[in-house]
Parts: sequence; C-alpha cells; structure tokens
Amino acid sequence: MAIVSIQSSFINILETILGWPFIIYVIVIGLICTFVCRFAQFRYLFRAVKVTFFSDRSIIPKPKQTALNPFQAFLGSLNASIGNGSIAGIATAIYTGGPGAAFWIFAAAFILMILRFCEVYLSSYFSAQAPAGMIIGGPMLYLKSIAKWLPYLYAILFISFGFIVANAMQSNSIWVSFQKTTGFKNASWYVAIILFLFVGYILLGGATRVAKASEAIVPFKIGLFFSSTLIVLLYHYKIIIPSLLLIIDSAFQPNALTAGTLGIGIQYAMRSGLSQTIVATESGLGSAAILFGSTGSTKPIKDALMGMLSSFISSTVCIMVALCIVVSGAWQTSFKSTELTSHAFETVFGNLGNWIVMILSISFGLGVLATYCYITSEAWLFLTKKRYLTVFGILYCITAFTGPLLTVENVFFLVEISTASLIFINLFGILLLLPIIRKGITEFDTEQQKKNKE
Repeated sequence: MAIVSIQSSFINILETILGWPFIIYVIVIGLICTFVCRFAQFRYLFRAVKVTFFSDRSIIPKPKQTALNPFQAFLGSLNASIGNGSIAGIATAIYTGGPGAAFWIFAAAFILMILRFCEVYLSSYFSAQAPAGMIIGGPMLYLKSIAKWLPYLYAILFISFGFIVANAMQSNSIWVSFQKTTGFKNASWYVAIILFLFVGYILLGGATRVAKASEAIVPFKIGLFFSSTLIVLLYHYKIIIPSLLLIIDSAFQPNALTAGTLGIGIQYAMRSGLSQTIVATESGLGSAAILFGSTGSTKPIKDALMGMLSSFISSTVCIMVALCIVVSGAWQTSFKSTELTSHAFETVFGNLGNWIVMILSISFGLGVLATYCYITSEAWLFLTKKRYLTVFGILYCITAFTGPLLTVENVFFLVEISTASLIFINLFGILLLLPIIRKGITEFDTEQQKKNKE
C-alpha cells in the first residue's frame, strides 16, 4: 500500500508539472523566439519551400567525413517527425482533451515552427564554428557554450527519448494498428521479432542505410497520407464548418463533466494538443538539429529554413489527423490511440480504412525507427566518447522488440515525461542563444535587400 501511495503521489506531481507550468514555459519561449526572429515562420515560409525543393542541390556539396547532406537531413527530419505520434499521439490528444485539443494542435504548429528554426540554426552555426573534422550535431554542441555539463544531461535525456518515444511508442503503435486490423490478438511476439530484425538491419547499414530508407519511405507515406485524409475530409465536407466551430468552442469551453472544472478542462485541451504535437513533430526537442548539425553545412539560415519546413509539414499532418477524427464523429466513441484514427477512416472506407491506417502506422513507425537508429546513436556516441556502439545496437533492438508487449497507457505516460524533460533543457539553451540567431537573421535580411536592389 505504501508503494502504491508513493507511486500515486509521484504521478500527481508529474501531472502538475506537465500542466500549466509546461504549457506556459513552451508558449512563452515560443513567443519570445517569434518576436526576436521577426516572425520568421511566417515571413520565410515560401522561401523555405524554394530553398528546399527548387534550389540547385549540386551546389550544396556533401562535405567529407559527414554522414548526410542538408537535403538528406531534411528527409530524415521528416521521416523522424511524421511517425505514429501523428496517428496515435494526436488521437490520444483528442481522446484526452476533446475536440478543443485540435485547436491547440493548430496553434502549437506556429510556435513549434520557430523553435525548429532556432534549434537547426544554432546547430548549423556552431557546427560551422567547430574545429575541422569535429562533427557533433545539435544541442550537444551549442549547449556546451552555456555550461560544460549541460550537453551530457541533454544526451542522457535524449537517449531515453529515443528509446521510449522513437522506439517503444512506434513499435507499440504498429502492433495496436496491426491487431485491430487483422484481429490477430496473439501475434504480438511475431510483430516484436519482425521489428527487432528490421532495426538490426538498419543499424548494420549505418547512416547510408538510414538515408536510403528515408528516401524510400517519406514519399510513400506522405503521398498515401494526404490522399487518404483528403478523401475523408471531402466525404464529410458538410460537417467541416460545424466541426471547426465545435473545435474553437471546445478549446475555451471544454466539457466540465469530463474534465472536472472549466479551468482544468482548458488545461487538458491545451496540454493534450501541445504536448502531443511536440511529440509528433519533435520541434524543439533537438532531433532535427542533430541531423542538420552532422551535415557539415556552413549555411545556418538555409538549414534552418529547411528544418522549419519539415516542422510545417509534420504539423499539417497532425492537424489533418485531428480534423478527420472530429469531422467523422469518431471522437465521441470510446476508442483511443491508433484505434481512434482507424475508426475515423472506417466512416469513409469501411474495413479498408483499418488497412489504410495500418499501412500508414507501419510506414510511419518504420520511418521513425530507421531515422532514430542514427539520431539516438549520435547522442550515445557523444555520451560514451564514441564507444560501446554494439551495446547501443543491442539495447535499441531489444526496445523495439518489447514495444508491442507494452500497454498504451504505460507507453504514453513515459512519452510525456521524456518529452517534457528534454524540451525544458533545449528551450533554455535556445533562449540564451537568441542573440546569435537574431544577428544571423539581420545579416540574411540585409543580404536579401541588397540582392533585390541589384
């Protein structure tokens, strides 16, 4: 009984910390970054598209001794951020916070875009300043300028995030979707073995195999996702306007019966929408910064624009999933996680909807598992001084194996703890280093003005 009481008290403390304090912390820093960076997420959005897709990539060489080039880092960040957090996580947000969570998912998108811009800029900037031959991606490099011990704490937290969120959660969501679609309730061990072998295959191929996996998986999963969700939304087109009104109304006046009180209800909607969107897009966590920081690029602004665009695309995925769940009426059912998204697709495609979501879940999950083999290993190598990579590979494979054997509630509780602790440190670093980003933006704007005059 005493142990249960201690566990209950611990959970209550975490619930408090992950409530208003977490919400205010992320929003305030996001708004500060927005003003200091002169609303870069709005001003530079179309330029980000141009830089990413219409620039001549032949003039962006892949430096020697680097694993990825900037465009591969962009694809990798998309592969990492469009995962089952978009399918299972966003569904969990709607299940917990109601339709109002969809509003906060939309609002969070713009805050998270600027956070992604800042973290990728800092990663590329400090990588360019690092000694020749020293390629360390992301926060593990720029946090060192604040305190020598901070990168090590970040690396520890990121490794836990990589194992829990990018590995166990993805594996768990793949199993949940597979089980609901096929009805094979006793096949979790087989799915676990397949995921174990897949992760092992990627790990043995290193960064090259990760890049090839991203190039193969990203176009497929994005194409299937947008085509299928657009069909769902068009099928329910008569309900779109009433659903949008419901979302806005619920965001500020959630059901007091389900949430306890009005204030707690709003907190649930905001926290669910914000935290799950952070998990889904990974903006502000430093994963994209690690990818771009390992390219050896000397163009921080261009890298930041590409990173910001990846956040925009992954946020759009989250918004569309939330809209499908609300317009279809699936949010009123007792389903949660991937099952809730599947039910939304069922309203249009029938049983085929389950198969579509299962394919999306598998491709989303495999994409994240593949990319995080590399990202998490970078944090591991930094922490261990480039040692024990075999130990990392074994542990990562085992985690992928155990994911399907866990319960949904346990997985997502661990996800929130891991996410909150990681983003706290990274945003603290971004806040202190904002003057560097501001200076870079000023120089970039001045350069563009000169070009326009010419």
